[in-house]
Amino acid sequence: QLQLVESGGGLVQPGGSLRLSCAALGFTLDDYAIGWFRQAPGKEREGVSCISSGGEITHYAGSVKGRFTISRDTAKNTVYLQMNSLKPEDTAVYFCGKERSFYCSDYVPWTYDYWGQGIQVTVSS
Repeated sequence: QLQLVESGGGLVQPGGSLRLSCAALGFTLDDYAIGWFRQAPGKEREGVSCISSGGEITHYAGSVKGRFTISRDTAKNTVYLQMNSLKPEDTAVYFCGKERSFYCSDYVPWTYDYWGQGIQVTVSS
């Protein structure tokens, strides 16, 4: 059974860092791209970052570029999102999703067929 399990969220002060993990179960990261999305209260889900199946192509939303880094560990079949210089506006529930293909779409939700349960990230002093 395919499953994505997120971990690593929590409360952090502005300027701090967190690393989110997305463990892939039932499939290999070598076959599919993985994306991170977030949804703040009262807002639509937005794409944050994506990594292709081979890990050679990464993409970031403008709001996080230079602060967030997506990576993967094939031995652990896990994708990570390192978030630095966090801002209050980064507060949201973060989701990882599995693309239907090996490449990253332009954060089109219906190209993702499996999602993690979501994890809360709160940036506040």
